[in-house]
Amino acid sequence: MRRDAKSGGPPPRGAEVIFPDWSLTNGTYLTGAESIGEMDRVAAEMEAKWGCDRLRLLVPLELRERFDRQRLLVNQAIWHGALEDVMQATARMVKAWRAADRAAEAAGAGPLVPEVWECSLSSGVVVAVVRTDADMQAVRPDGRAVAVWSLEELVRMIEAFPDLLAKANASFPGITVTKVGMSVSDPLRAVPDTSRGLDKRLDDPIPF
Repeated sequence: MRRDAKSGGPPPRGAEVIFPDWSLTNGTYLTGAESIGEMDRVAAEMEAKWGCDRLRLLVPLELRERFDRQRLLVNQAIWHGALEDVMQATARMVKAWRAADRAAEAAGAGPLVPEVWECSLSSGVVVAVVRTDADMQAVRPDGRAVAVWSLEELVRMIEAFPDLLAKANASFPGITVTKVGMSVSDPLRAVPDTSRGLDKRLDDPIPF
């Protein structure tokens, strides 16, 4: 599970790896991991409801900024913090998800409705493709032989076997896969992990 999507991602590639204080003993690691796991559970619930990286774009700008700052504090706590930092940051992140959820509903935004795309193989097996793993439950076999795939599974497969994508591109010379449409960039992707501790400039009170 990508830690930043639900909260905090792995340190940037090439960065020096330093084990944080909270993970140095079995006891503190288990406590911290439980806190992170609960935060990830809530984040997964929100992503299943609103879609990946969509909820933060449905709330007012001020709330989005506080939400993103809390994500950054979670990242720093997981990378460099003590157990107290991890527990506090993850608890606040859970409150941030809930606050964004309430704000989106109050603004009249609608959750994503699961969509299912189907096609038949020559063998007669129906291939059903859905957006997320959570959407798999929307598939109704109705007595048919159905193989269900999610886009998340396809992404994991491509990441595990990058040669598949290279072979696909080689099969269609002259064709380049490009990103279609406009998107709002995630500001956390532009923030390097340069600190060895929590950034106190961002550690002012956030109402979560």
